[in-house]
Amino acid sequence: MIGLWEEYATQYMYVVAIGTFLLFGLPILFWPMRWAKLLRWKLPEHAHLTVYFGRCLGGIICSMAVFAFLAVEDEKTLKFFYQFILVNFFVMILIHIYGAIKKIQPLAETLEIIYWCGLVIVTLLFYPASL
Repeated sequence: MIGLWEEYATQYMYVVAIGTFLLFGLPILFWPMRWAKLLRWKLPEHAHLTVYFGRCLGGIICSMAVFAFLAVEDEKTLKFFYQFILVNFFVMILIHIYGAIKKIQPLAETLEIIYWCGLVIVTLLFYPASL
């Protein structure tokens, strides 16, 4: 299963970078409260700390997307970046499972577990195993 679509590893990384940047990084970085409302979080009226953490997370996601573009330039870096995002995806699964068990997140966040699991599977399929 690992690396079944290895010949398209570079193209897949571009798609992941663009998708992550546009769908997660930028919205969370610039519009964290709208993003949270879209996912049905119940927000307090004064949420400066939420905005701060949202922008921090959005900045990290944008940085990861930029490094995905850099990773495709070198085979060793590409393999490292695949490992890096796989760990990130697994961490996201754990965070969302924890939130679901504790019942401290809206349904949209619990359903996101499926998204992260899907990304793990697809990333393993594109994994550049022979590098």
